[in-house]
Amino acid sequence: MKTGAVAITAPRDRLADFVALTKPRLNSLVVVTTGVGYLAGRVEGFDPVVFAHTTVGAALVAGGAAALNQIAERDLDERMLRTRDRPIPAGRLHPAEATWVAVLLAVAGLAQLAFGANLTAAVVAFVTLVSYAGIYTPSKRWTHWALLVGAVPGALPVVIGWAAAGPLSADAWALFALAFVWQLPHFLALSWLYRVDFARAGLPLLSISDPSGRRTARHLLVYTGLLLPVSLTPAWLGLAGLGYAAGATILTTGLLFLATRFAANRSTDRARVLFRATLLYLPLVWGLLLIDATG
Repeated sequence: MKTGAVAITAPRDRLADFVALTKPRLNSLVVVTTGVGYLAGRVEGFDPVVFAHTTVGAALVAGGAAALNQIAERDLDERMLRTRDRPIPAGRLHPAEATWVAVLLAVAGLAQLAFGANLTAAVVAFVTLVSYAGIYTPSKRWTHWALLVGAVPGALPVVIGWAAAGPLSADAWALFALAFVWQLPHFLALSWLYRVDFARAGLPLLSISDPSGRRTARHLLVYTGLLLPVSLTPAWLGLAGLGYAAGATILTTGLLFLATRFAANRSTDRARVLFRATLLYLPLVWGLLLIDATG
């Protein structure tokens, strides 16, 4: 009876492990951001077929990139408490089969973007894939400045969506800049929150080489302060109006307050509050943008 139960549940467990390779929680934001790019960038009416191809294609490419990242970092994941139960370091999936899944996802996503949206969107997605899996992933082992490298593929999904909707313009790159800068305080708060775990992996993050947290706090304040003018750029370019500008100013000022609060007392609790605030910030800003742009 016990053997039969294992036989029934094992395929479902393996499927869950393959899904976990794609980092679905993280990449749900990729889907949202791609969708925002399409909705903000469309020059004609809403095409649900193109929208579906764009968001699903971007999700597949992002899932493939995430899987390639986990394959390359399986030794690091094995050392950290928060990642050691991932499918590869835990021994539930072999790197070879994970590689096949990653490649199939990425190729399927690129094909879907190329034929279901357009070639420009597929090219931007390919750049996202290469910069994340091929450049950012290995550079994390060498320098804490890899944060800036990793923010590029993290910000490109909004450009994928825009490219699928119409020609790229300054407005598209303004949204890219917003997503790019947002990631910097987001990751710095995360790295401080899990600095002990990251230290186990031997990653040269700023939060590890700076035990006092002073440099981390300075970087965090600079990046969060930079977010204020960057978040207002869509309004300056005419993509959004005063409603968006007012809302973005309030949200960014609140984030800057929390960053200043962390700088004054670099505790884990304050880092956690700041990190959670960054998780709320981007969806709220995207929502304000779409309401104002389409209202």
